[in-house]
Amino acid sequence: MNALRLIRILQFGDSVLPVGAFAFSSGVESAIQHGVIRDVTTLADFTRDALRQAATGDARAVASCCRALTQDDRPRVLAHDRMLVNRRLNEEGRVMLTRMGKKMAEMAAEITGDERTLWWLAQIRKGATPGSWPITQALVMSSLNTRPREVVATHLYGVAMAQLSAALRLMRITHIEIQKILFELNLDIEALCDLAEQEDVHQMASYAPVAEILAALHVKAFTRLFSN
Repeated sequence: MNALRLIRILQFGDSVLPVGAFAFSSGVESAIQHGVIRDVTTLADFTRDALRQAATGDARAVASCCRALTQDDRPRVLAHDRMLVNRRLNEEGRVMLTRMGKKMAEMAAEITGDERTLWWLAQIRKGATPGSWPITQALVMSSLNTRPREVVATHLYGVAMAQLSAALRLMRITHIEIQKILFELNLDIEALCDLAEQEDVHQMASYAPVAEILAALHVKAFTRLFSN
């Protein structure tokens, strides 16, 4: 990996990228409220489950989309976006995907001026595609010459950081404990990337009934810090 590609991955995979991720807890808020997450151990377990769900779900679409982008197959990219959003059952989850996706597209178009990113933003603005966060991430990072596996790894890192960052504001846990969880979860990254790359977007699969129930409960929650 050359230095430029590495620094681009670090920049566009940063957990503080201004795309609005701070407004979403990715289910952590509801999980804490209902006792699914109670301590460091259960937080690590919850995040590990989320990573496995991502590896067979959104990350599988990311990997498949990156392969389509190597051929600049834009109709397939649009189809990937629709299929991914259609598989998100809860309303809050869809809002998170599309809001962050549009922010990512706007930011990347302004910064890079890349033709394909500008095209993608135009599709989102005219309603031709939902503009989900994972597919936008695949398109933007591919346009920066990031390899498909690197894009998948960056996406999975973002899944973990979204949950762990939210936990810092929702429960009694230290920054050191958060980093320890992340360090241990990273040991699984190669296997998770392999899982994501095994199939394409048509084989996206997710079985997370507890997460879906928690998402449904969050919609009607009386006290909420996060949008989902």
